[in-house]
Amino acid sequence: MGDRLSRNELYREIIEGFIGAYNRFDIEGMLLNVSPDVIFENRSGDRVDLRTEGIGELRRQAEDSRRSFTRRKQVIAGMKFGDDEVEIEINFTGTLAIDLPGGMKAGDRIELKGKSIFKFRGDRIIGLTDIS
Repeated sequence: MGDRLSRNELYREIIEGFIGAYNRFDIEGMLLNVSPDVIFENRSGDRVDLRTEGIGELRRQAEDSRRSFTRRKQVIAGMKFGDDEVEIEINFTGTLAIDLPGGMKAGDRIELKGKSIFKFRGDRIIGLTDIS
């Protein structure tokens, strides 16, 4: 195979880069391999809580999210590869920078388990769904 990455290795590298950039609050790094027409959804069960269309809307959402935490970390707990998508299990921890509706306060720590589904076209992320 030489220096060419297999599709699964390429997808793993892109996802690990995305998650690493997310953990560093590096929005430009997160968007490095994202398609201009990306669709992002955040779901709680079957309900869509948030949907963005296009890299500009995703950038704005990432900037808003960055301001919500003083610390945050996603850890990949598992990966399942499909044809042009990868489902990852995520363990998330974060410390709030702001008060949230519903009672959580700045300084409170959040711990969640969820999954994210990355959809690809070539070497670009065209879809990202976070499910909690």
